[in-house]
Amino acid sequence: MNLGQWIGLIAIVLSLYILWQIKEVLLLMFAAVVLATTLNRLAKRFQRLGMKRGFAVLLSVVCFFGIVVGFFWLIVPPFAQQFNELTYRVPQGLERFNGWLVEMKTRVPSQLVPYIPDVNSLIQQAQPLVNRALGSSFAFVSGSLEAVLKVLLVLVLTGMLLADPLAYRKVFIRVFPSFYRRRVDGILDKCEVSLGGWVTGALIAMSVVGLMSVIGLSFLGVKAALALGVLAGFLNLIPNLGPTMSVIPAMAIALLDAPWKSVAVFILYFFIQQAESNFITPYVMAQQVSLLPAVTLISQLFFVTFFGFLGLFLALPLTVVAKIWVQEVLVKDVLDEWGNKHKKETELVIISDSTQARDNLSEEAEEAGEQGAGGNR
Repeated sequence: MNLGQWIGLIAIVLSLYILWQIKEVLLLMFAAVVLATTLNRLAKRFQRLGMKRGFAVLLSVVCFFGIVVGFFWLIVPPFAQQFNELTYRVPQGLERFNGWLVEMKTRVPSQLVPYIPDVNSLIQQAQPLVNRALGSSFAFVSGSLEAVLKVLLVLVLTGMLLADPLAYRKVFIRVFPSFYRRRVDGILDKCEVSLGGWVTGALIAMSVVGLMSVIGLSFLGVKAALALGVLAGFLNLIPNLGPTMSVIPAMAIALLDAPWKSVAVFILYFFIQQAESNFITPYVMAQQVSLLPAVTLISQLFFVTFFGFLGLFLALPLTVVAKIWVQEVLVKDVLDEWGNKHKKETELVIISDSTQARDNLSEEAEEAGEQGAGGNR
């Protein structure tokens, strides 16, 4: 390779390294783009009703924050009450369990008594773990502060993008060569439609899971069934891990009433998760964004491996956008045109050869005619 090629290769490697170092910032920017796209589509629907752009955007933002505030208003008070009850129910349960162990020691053979655990000794053994957890509370607080700052960054970026989306879109399109900018504009339109389809599908899946959870928990008589159902629906946004996270508070609150309720809640959530992962989400996503279930699972594993929890949360919208770009740029513009280009070049060569042969024949015929005319003279 010459000097210019080496410089180009080094520039590409450095660019990839810089992008990898700022991957978390890029993911936050993508989250802001997804949220801004969703709110922009909602604002466009309000505009179709005759509203002006500014008022439609303001109404979309108010609806978004109303949903967020309503979510926390439904979730936080019941959970605070129930988990406050857990703080004194758990020691009572430990004392009852300890009394049951003491009574069992009087009924079993003396050889088995040393093997029966003592609750007090277990608490003493767990004390170092508790101290370690309390010692890491500062790290937890700092991590929570970092998460709040990231959320604020996403909201600020969303507001900027939502205020004038066309300006930022033009800046992104100008990064590409002039002959390809109209094509990029069409690809962005398809990305916007696909992201809107993903949001619609996610809302449908969330609603179905939340409704099933509320009905099941209410049938079992579990307290705070509405709050637990809303939480289950929201955590359904996190593929695979979300349903597992939602079962923990439900089982803890059900345990306040009776142990069998906790087991019944686990069975209920297991069947809901199976229905969601095998029927609801694959069907809805196939209808909305045409994503195969295997592709969805592979994308989740890929993004959680390389980008952590934030990558898992954004796995599906990232896959939707990546699918559009791969399909439009790599498949249609490169691979599909590759054979056509070779075919066109071959046809041009054949045409040029036939034209050259025809010209040669014409020249030979003219020379033969001239020689014949000379002989006649």
